[in-house]
Order: sequence, then C-alpha cells, then structure tokens
Amino acid sequence: MRHAPDAEDPDPVDVRLGARLAELRAERGWTLDDLAERAGVSRSTLSRAERAETSPTAALLNRLCAVHGRTMSQLLGEVEARPAPVVRAADQLVWEDRAAGFVRRSVSPPHAGLRGELVEGRLPAGADLAYDRPPVPGLEQHLWVLEGALEVTADGTAHALGTGDCLRTRVWGPTRFRCPGPGDARYVLAVVLP
Repeated sequence: MRHAPDAEDPDPVDVRLGARLAELRAERGWTLDDLAERAGVSRSTLSRAERAETSPTAALLNRLCAVHGRTMSQLLGEVEARPAPVVRAADQLVWEDRAAGFVRRSVSPPHAGLRGELVEGRLPAGADLAYDRPPVPGLEQHLWVLEGALEVTADGTAHALGTGDCLRTRVWGPTRFRCPGPGDARYVLAVVLP
C-alpha cells in the first residue's frame, strides 16, 4: 500500500532549476559555503533550493544570476526541456515567486546567439520586489506596463508608471518593483544584454 507523501511534490521546474544551480556551482568547483559567501545567502537556503525542497524567490535567483553572470531568463531557459525558435503560449516557461505572488513568463526563449529577451511579469496589488544588484551589470531594460500601476526604482530614481507607460533604463545597481494597487499589474520587460 502506498502512503501519501507528507509534503507536496516539488514543482518540476523547481527540480530542474535546482539541478541546474547545483551544476553551475559544481562547474566552478565551489562548495555551498563558497557560493553562500559570494551570493550573500545562507548555505541552508542554497541547499534547499538545489534539492527543490523550496521554490527560490526572485531575489534569491537574482543574486545567483549575478554570481553566475546570467540573466534570469538565461538561467530559466537553461532548465527548459529543449530550446525552440518558436514557443507557443501554452509551452512558455512560467515561474512563480510564491512568497511575493510574482509570476514571470518567458515569452521569448533565450538564445545564445541573441542579446534580447521578452518577459511578461505579473504582480499582485501590494507586492514589493527588491533586487540588490542586476544579474548582469549594465543590463538594458524596457518595461512596458500593460495593465495597472507599477512603481519602479532604478539608479535611485523612483518612476510611477501607469497602463501604457514605458520605462527605459540600464541597470547598474539595486532595483525595486512595487505594485501600489488597487489592482494587479501586468507588464512586458524587454531585456537586452550589454
């Protein structure tokens, strides 16, 4: 007789993501302690993410991307089953930071020969995401708000954006994305490597 597991089965994307994070660390010959020091994240948090015992937050992935010199789209693209030039809506990789309610859809697949990617983001009212550094310094971003309102802080300047507004920036330091409400915010982010 089979017993029901005590915990929910891990998300398949989290399992592939954890395995890829462990591979990246091993490729550099780093221990968990080495990576923890470089990323400013606890060893236990890294270990749990690598084993898919927890779904990593956007802030954690951002720190790991910075250490590994990748954008989040590149990292998430590396865990797709197989890259393709066309990705149908139903097949686009969707990742969720459950703690913040942030949902990220990789609209265009990352490709080694291309510098640009499209990402759709959704933030619920009241959500507040802070990144302490860009995944790649000098990353070019074009953020177009499709629905709702979004407050974005980049290079120490806060920008209040409404439906239809577009913010263009190069990211060198901390950024913050906040949805003041009353409704959710949905936006497209064009990411271009320097």
